[in-house]
Amino acid sequence: MKQRVVITGAGVTSALGFSRQELFQALLEGRSAVKLHPDWSALMQGDPRVMAASVELPDEQIKSIKRHYRRSMGPSALFAALAARQLVAETGLTQEELSSGRIGCIASSTLGSPTETYAAAMAIVNNTFYDQSACQFFKIVSHSSAFNVANMLGINGVQLSPCSACASSLQSIGLAYEQLLLGRQELILAGGSDEVTPIVLESFRLLHALGEEPDFGPEEMSRPFDAQRCGLVCGEGAALLAVETLDHALARGVSPLAEIIGYATSCTGAQISQSDKASIVRCMKLALDDAGLAPQDVDYISAHATSTIAGDREEAMAIRELFGDAVPVSSLKGQLGHTLGASGALETAVLLEMFSQGILLPNTNLTTPSEECKGLNLIREPLKRTSHIILKNCIAFGGVNATLVLKRY
Repeated sequence: MKQRVVITGAGVTSALGFSRQELFQALLEGRSAVKLHPDWSALMQGDPRVMAASVELPDEQIKSIKRHYRRSMGPSALFAALAARQLVAETGLTQEELSSGRIGCIASSTLGSPTETYAAAMAIVNNTFYDQSACQFFKIVSHSSAFNVANMLGINGVQLSPCSACASSLQSIGLAYEQLLLGRQELILAGGSDEVTPIVLESFRLLHALGEEPDFGPEEMSRPFDAQRCGLVCGEGAALLAVETLDHALARGVSPLAEIIGYATSCTGAQISQSDKASIVRCMKLALDDAGLAPQDVDYISAHATSTIAGDREEAMAIRELFGDAVPVSSLKGQLGHTLGASGALETAVLLEMFSQGILLPNTNLTTPSEECKGLNLIREPLKRTSHIILKNCIAFGGVNATLVLKRY
């Protein structure tokens, strides 16, 4: 019989709160994380309307991570470390358990730390490369969040870091699920982190994917599925989830928050910069097959929907083909922005609160659904409803799709 895998906790670092409860409450109240960044204007062609959903960490919170560990962390890894420490406290994991070899860490990000990559590049340009810290490389590498968290907590089990841009952290959770099914570990800290910088924003601008409508203020710019959507708004943060076997959780006396019952990841094999309806449909079907469910069994869909023209269109068409208009659908990115490699884990942490509170969060800034996104049950106000099955999508450049199916425990 298939091993049962559950989620027993979630640590969060976000622009709207430093726990999943704070984050959920901020979203429920309709607050937006998006704000102007005039300090980045000079680095972005003098643009006076640079905006992002960035995390503001108080100095004391940063320094609460010992310098011995902090010196090898860029912002992304620091976000992950704070989320991991919160998670360990919530789930009651002891140092003996963390160092047992039966607990692992699977955490990912898009680029490691773009802040520190830029700093290293400028050091070369300014001929000050050897003035950098010896730890500079440890801040830059793509698995920086994973090994920094594992090192800080003394984890010596499996350490992995799938790197698939905006699908990365959902793949981390899915990979943890698969590792547990295989019996390789008993518990895994799984998720991801990411940071936003002018380099990240300019990269999306080059791809014509950045939201830049002059008539919209920061809080209005990200508008998934809307007829006036014009591109994404970048965000940052981290979330790490305690993913463990049900037997292990019960033996520890821990109450599960949700059960993972299905997962799939796939790629289009045809297009690296555009989402593809057919491959999204296929990924969702594979995840439902893994869960032993049919489309009509799903109570809510947490869409990837980033507010880009093509991305929202393709995902909407895929959801419509498989589910019709029966299932409530929303994206959290109207308030959170697109938190990139952290988005899958951060949004999954919010789903745990949706299960707990019996409330589905809406599509913020959805005034008029675009023609190609019609035919879906796009919720526009918080919906009081107990969900038993939730499907979560992530879609990434490179033609990558990932879908997770969660069950209320």
